[in-house]
Amino acid sequence: EWASLVGPQIAAVTEPLSVGTDGTLWVAVASHAWMTELSLLEPELLRSLNGAKDRPPVLRIRLTHRRP
Repeated sequence: EWASLVGPQIAAVTEPLSVGTDGTLWVAVASHAWMTELSLLEPELLRSLNGAKDRPPVLRIRLTHRRP
């Protein structure tokens, strides 16, 4: 479902890790450049992620560098 929500290009460089009880989605990202790009896209990503009403809303996205 991740790729359909964020698109194939973003899905290729990210991995959703967990959603905390406070609505924080933790995402591992392949590079610091992508982390910067995704931080700018956060409002758009939140709208996409929260389009489905059958799950609790994601309130924020926290990015972490993916370890090789």
